[in-house]
Amino acid sequence: MKRLILTVAAVFATVASFACTNLIVGKKASIDGSVICTYNCDGFGFASPLTYSAPGRHAEGELIELRGWGPSTERRFITQVPYTYGVVGLMNENQVSIVETTWGGRNELRNPEGYFDYFTLMDIVLQRVTTAREAIACIHNLVQEYGYSSTGESFAVCDKNEAWIMEIIGKGKGNKGAIWIAMRVPDDCICAYANSSRIQQFPQAKKVDKKLGFCVVTGDIECMYSADIISFAREQGYYDGPDADFSFREAYGPMDFGTIRYCEARVWSFYRHHTDPAEMDKYLPYIDGDMSVYDHLPLWIKPKEKVSVRDIMNDMRDHYEGTALDMTADVSAGPWASPYRNQPVNYTSSDGTEMFRERPIGCQQSGMTMVCQMRDWLPDAVGGVTYFNMDDASMVAYVPAYCGINRVPDPFRRENNSMNEFSTESAFWMNNFVANMVYPRYSAMIGDLKEAQAELEDFYAKDQEEVEKRAKELTPSDRTEYLTGKTIAYTDMMMKRWDKLAKLLIVKFNDQSIRASQNGEILVGRPGPGFQRPTTPAYSPVFVDAVKAATGNRYVKPQEGRIHER
Repeated sequence: MKRLILTVAAVFATVASFACTNLIVGKKASIDGSVICTYNCDGFGFASPLTYSAPGRHAEGELIELRGWGPSTERRFITQVPYTYGVVGLMNENQVSIVETTWGGRNELRNPEGYFDYFTLMDIVLQRVTTAREAIACIHNLVQEYGYSSTGESFAVCDKNEAWIMEIIGKGKGNKGAIWIAMRVPDDCICAYANSSRIQQFPQAKKVDKKLGFCVVTGDIECMYSADIISFAREQGYYDGPDADFSFREAYGPMDFGTIRYCEARVWSFYRHHTDPAEMDKYLPYIDGDMSVYDHLPLWIKPKEKVSVRDIMNDMRDHYEGTALDMTADVSAGPWASPYRNQPVNYTSSDGTEMFRERPIGCQQSGMTMVCQMRDWLPDAVGGVTYFNMDDASMVAYVPAYCGINRVPDPFRRENNSMNEFSTESAFWMNNFVANMVYPRYSAMIGDLKEAQAELEDFYAKDQEEVEKRAKELTPSDRTEYLTGKTIAYTDMMMKRWDKLAKLLIVKFNDQSIRASQNGEILVGRPGPGFQRPTTPAYSPVFVDAVKAATGNRYVKPQEGRIHER
């Protein structure tokens, strides 16, 4: 049996980059013909606001300064293009979206001299393109000219007609350009990425497209890739077999147990929601590190039923519920059956056994979450909508933000979301205020949060028909103001509802008890006619049994007599 074993040091090194999750839906796989992609941007200690870049014309020879991150303090400039498009979050005014997830790969291929880290690259590209295919070509051209400084990265590159998956990694210090491959997701399929390289073999072109400078394959499976994708691997000693057997993943992002269990398992759970669960459960040995039968998941699958935006929102909140990895179903879920766990992912038992916890799609450390919807039958300004919020997808309501707006709602603005100061005007902090009440008493409180979540998302969904009808009737300038006003109003509604929810939770669950409520209101506030005494929530049965097993007779009541609770 081939089973992956990982040393503790290697596990820690790998887990450091386990950050984000992307889900992708082709237009024929969605209920209404939308192309959909998502992004949970995960990582402790940061808030990720909704950004806006205005469109504009630029003078010939104009330079722009890149403002990425990392240890380099050198000022770096690139040539500006004559016209840039407006960008809201990670979708531009042409309904092109790019979202990402990091997989790291071979550390020696990082080029610290490259101008572009992955996020700066996404931002600049979105300002310059009208389609997903243009975006892929633009990524290639920019890293060829200026260099790529990040490690292995996956992009979902989507527009209102197509969805592409793209994997990219640098070529090491002193080498501009990058090694990359992009494959079009079949229109009737869904796909996912979660911090691991997933593309293996791919259709290969006979020669390089000289005009584009990279290889292009058409046919049933469309593919584009850097011309030296195989030759570079040979030069570096990553591969020595036939070209036809070459695997991008094995050469540039080889798997280990951590990559499978913490990353591929998220893809597995997403697929399981949308196909026969038994079909996906045959991969459970692989998820557990046994690669003797299966050594990968399908790159994409055709869902058993077409999926909606609301389905995908709920997928972004997944904690493996109902699966063999269900995080609410064992003693580590605690007395309130919580799917959340403290850090770190890896820990050691008192007898020295190295252990780990699951890493689901929904997690507490998200800086923001988004579901991007692109629709070819509507004007771009209203057809492209990013359902957005800050913090954990499971603990927030997704707020519609149209790609045709010209300013960001105040609660989502960077200046209103300081990591160092709580503010009721901050979406990040209001969401965290509620979430951090719910986390420790999950099973008791989550119902009230889901009620508020559904209330808002139901309203937003019902309101879209009227918004789309009205937007189509307006002039472009009036449409911009209308959609901006709607986005601001939706955000204001969310903030008020979350303020109400926070106040309900602190009153309803005061002192570890539960007071009766209905429609977000406490039913009876003080003794009198109709007064209902607060109740206490029940412990998880699994937790109770574990306490009994661990403590013996310490908490077992005597068989004779009666002990009064005080």
